[in-house]
Amino acid sequence: MARLLYSAAMSLDGFIAGPDQDMSWLTDYAAEPNPTADRLLSRVGAVLAGNATFGGGDPNEDTEAEGAFGGRYDGPMFVLTHRPPSEPVPGVTFVGDLRTAVAEAATAAGEDYVNVLGADVARQCIEAGLLDEVLVMVVPVLLGGGTRLFDRPGGPPVALERLAGEDAHWYRVTY
Repeated sequence: MARLLYSAAMSLDGFIAGPDQDMSWLTDYAAEPNPTADRLLSRVGAVLAGNATFGGGDPNEDTEAEGAFGGRYDGPMFVLTHRPPSEPVPGVTFVGDLRTAVAEAATAAGEDYVNVLGADVARQCIEAGLLDEVLVMVVPVLLGGGTRLFDRPGGPPVALERLAGEDAHWYRVTY
């Protein structure tokens, strides 16, 4: 059965995107070897992204490395949105309901991960009790503003348990 994993590269001060969804800050770091990302990529069976993430900036835009995991991911992608494009996008399924999007992505992923991309979709998954794990790859930069890894002002804390054997910031969500 597929597990839902929220993975993100995050600045040391807690941002996954700069102001206005700017991802250019990641360009210098995306080219560096990342064994954790490589290990994860081999275990991703489907991607579930929010519309802002899907249509947002890519640090590798207009290069051969454009797309998820530096353009190396080529599996099924599901985008949670109430505003799908008028024209189909090859390899992408647009879904208007969170539970339906998660179910379809999980079916596509099989025994592998559904990799959740985007802070808002991850927040929705946590609030619905659907998210299983969180992986954060900390990048040595301070952005000072932008989109936070997790932002739910006034919400209750979400307990995480470090996964055994992981040297990265990889946690199980404990509801």
